Amino acid sequence: MDFRGRRVTVVGLGIEGVDMVRYLVGRGALVTVSDAKPPERLAERLREIEGLPVALSLGENDPEVIAGADCVFVSQGVPLDLPGIEAARRRGVPVLSMLALFLELCPGPVVGITGSSGKTTTTSLVAEVFRAEGLPHFLGGNIGVGLLQHLAVLHPYTWVVLEVSHTQLQLVWRSPHVAAVLNITPNHLDRFTWDEYRALKANILRYQGPGDWAVLGYDDAEARALAPRVRGRVLFFTLGNELPGDGVLVSRGRAVWQCDGRREALFPLSSVRLRGRHNFQNALAAAAIARACGLSPRAIARAVASFRGVEHRLELVAVIDGVEYYNDSIATTPARTLAGLRCFEQPVVLLLGGREKHLPLEELAQEACRRCRAVVLFGEAAPKLEAALLEAAAALPEERRPPLVRVGGLAEAVEAARSLARPGDAVLLSPACASYDAYDNFEERGRHFRQLVLALVKEGEPSLA
Repeated sequence: MDFRGRRVTVVGLGIEGVDMVRYLVGRGALVTVSDAKPPERLAERLREIEGLPVALSLGENDPEVIAGADCVFVSQGVPLDLPGIEAARRRGVPVLSMLALFLELCPGPVVGITGSSGKTTTTSLVAEVFRAEGLPHFLGGNIGVGLLQHLAVLHPYTWVVLEVSHTQLQLVWRSPHVAAVLNITPNHLDRFTWDEYRALKANILRYQGPGDWAVLGYDDAEARALAPRVRGRVLFFTLGNELPGDGVLVSRGRAVWQCDGRREALFPLSSVRLRGRHNFQNALAAAAIARACGLSPRAIARAVASFRGVEHRLELVAVIDGVEYYNDSIATTPARTLAGLRCFEQPVVLLLGGREKHLPLEELAQEACRRCRAVVLFGEAAPKLEAALLEAAAALPEERRPPLVRVGGLAEAVEAARSLARPGDAVLLSPACASYDAYDNFEERGRHFRQLVLALVKEGEPSLA
């Protein structure tokens, strides 16, 4: 595509927006950035494009700035029903995305991994397998790495391993050579209907051909049901000991590769260093994806045994006075929080809160009331969370009901948790809600939690004065 001299509007100045701006300016485009946030909320991103010949339209998404362009690039998460984007489409203006253009231009084979949970861990582990195999690869996508600027250093022999979100799949017209759908569970129902969300996840398979691979979570009914749509070869992964076809299963405590009626041991589940049954699933998924890419069992075993996980995902921040503090800020849904909570055998002081996503809370509330020493609620969703917990607690004897403490923000939540926890307990930030009531993303929330906990560590250090 030739962008020289063309007027291009980039909508949304996040990680993708910065990547697209830099790439397009380098290709001679006349770039305008449109973002609804005011300049003070975009200070960090504006520094990243400082000095580039870019026009700025900030504080609102002016429809004319968008629709008046020759081409529009939309960052993931930006609603496609913005008046300017809809007007651009009516005028016949191309509406594109970072991922769509990258898949069109990437010279090497692409692995794309999506799902409602486990994407980042699985994607990172697949990259570790490539590293263990000693093969050239690039890790990027929704994992926090822009794509277009890296095209110049990619070669036909470079494997590209991408985490892919549902919103990144809205505007694509190509599919990865190896496409994985780990699971599809209710999420983002504040923005999409359930059918819309399911369709977006399935979109990763839509443009595959006979020579491509699809890796599907067999234990998840929605992912498993996608198999008839696959035009290429299907691999499954399961925690069970049987599969109807090829893939990775578990036998006698070991992950096993099953292909054409033969089985080969890959690694013992005991070598997975991450907490929780869901991380066994992630390791099996990574193994199946790696086999689709032709990577060896030896490299898979080495990567699994050395992989320590990703920040904001059951990340142990510190141990203070015998209490473990865990950052699981990635948990933006009740299902994700349930998976994290079930990783702990010791009593838990659970921190819940943020902006709700209109998802069912009953199961989480019942589990929290049964398992937690206390629950601390913060942010916009605190009243709704409290109501769900009170209803669940009513079914328990009064002496078994955990204390519910409602505070304003995360700083107060950490202080409350500190006073409630006892030696041997775990304090778990696993909010079950989005972060947007107070933070730009879950990573910022997780970093703030880490800072608050580390401040407690410093507070407890002896003074040299």
